[in-house]
Amino acid sequence: MIRPAAVAGKFYPGDAQTLSHTVMTLLSGVPGAESRLDKRAPKAIIAPHAGYVYSGPIAAAVYARLASARQSIRRVVLVGPAHQTAVAGIGVSSAAAFDTPLGSIPLDRDGAALLQAGLPGIVVSDAGHAGEHSLEVQLPFLQMMLDRFTLLPLVVGGAPPELVAAALNAVWGGAETLIVISSDLSHYLDYAAAQALDRRTQTAIECLDAAALSQPQACGRIPIAGLLLVARQRGLTAETVDLRNSGDTAGTRDRVVGYGAWAFHEGGTATAVANGFGAAVVTLARRAIAAALAGAAPPPVPADIAATLAETGACFVTLKRQGQLRGCIGTPIARQPLGVDLLENAVRAATADPRFPPVTAEELPGLSLSVSVLTPCQPMSFRDEADLLGQLRPGIDGLVIGDGPHRALFLPAVWETLPDRRQFLAHLKAKAGLAPFHWSPTFRADRFQAVEYDEAGSRQS
Repeated sequence: MIRPAAVAGKFYPGDAQTLSHTVMTLLSGVPGAESRLDKRAPKAIIAPHAGYVYSGPIAAAVYARLASARQSIRRVVLVGPAHQTAVAGIGVSSAAAFDTPLGSIPLDRDGAALLQAGLPGIVVSDAGHAGEHSLEVQLPFLQMMLDRFTLLPLVVGGAPPELVAAALNAVWGGAETLIVISSDLSHYLDYAAAQALDRRTQTAIECLDAAALSQPQACGRIPIAGLLLVARQRGLTAETVDLRNSGDTAGTRDRVVGYGAWAFHEGGTATAVANGFGAAVVTLARRAIAAALAGAAPPPVPADIAATLAETGACFVTLKRQGQLRGCIGTPIARQPLGVDLLENAVRAATADPRFPPVTAEELPGLSLSVSVLTPCQPMSFRDEADLLGQLRPGIDGLVIGDGPHRALFLPAVWETLPDRRQFLAHLKAKAGLAPFHWSPTFRADRFQAVEYDEAGSRQS
């Protein structure tokens, strides 16, 4: 059985020539698309599923990121919400292939059987797939961006995010498997209200905060939340590729629909440290301090973490004595190999923190060390201070603020002593040399996350 195209000629052009031209035009309009072969392809993406005239440019922005993986991706796990037919759980298809005007895509029958055998709540629902547009509109982009691949389509009905996460984990695979989550964002708000709500969704996705999503924020809330649970577990980072609405692409601004595109990446320094290297990295920091205090050369980097520490990264090194801060120095933006950054910041935290006298060799054994490996900073967009405060996630976000020459940073661990958003920001302003109630049109804020480890390798935040 082949599932025929159900929304060709409605959501996207119905003939092959016009469809391929439309998709290529959308992809070629993405800034920097011509250089995407040099970029690392994402493991997972979130893309919108409205008609191409509305959401096509936003979807194209993230699909362009697949250029370097055209030949390596051989399976796509495509997950979207059920709009047309009720599905009790997560529905797989019994079809052999899905058709579009660009041709047939064979289904991954083994993957579907694996899910049915291993997870309760996975059901065959051909009715759920028959007229569902959330999955179908993604297919022409995949056909244009990838060579031959199989498809595992999952339509999500009455299922919790945890079931979606379990299904994704079961078929996660390696570099040959791409995860695609299909979802639009806010529906039928005015332009300003849609922007505000969609920024909240952006914050939740960037922070991998599944619990922060609500139904009005995204029709695909459950599929997105499932991906966020897996992304946090596996140490992925989320990058906002595009965030607009129908008022920006085609239509009036009195009732708009929001569209966002995100790319999720495996690997990177924070993830590599998370995958078993935490204790070794902290031990290396202690050895660097001991060597510096003895006037010796920096210690060699152990072979098993050399490749990880050769990647560009940024970190903070924190020293405490009996639970009290004794020194903390770090780098907010990755500009050099993580190993170089680690050794430099460890020595500086012990000898060059202006708030404390230099650590002595006799004192070092009684100090506890932790290393925080930072994710890349993401610029925040906000209307005013209230909007900025509303976007902050206590316990999750680190924050860098700046205005003119004034600049300061708080690690996410600071939320432990300053759990109130307003106090957190006021103290950070004071650290930057600004008044607690300072505000101006040039005020800047970037958010980041940190993976913090102690000498036992235990994750701290």
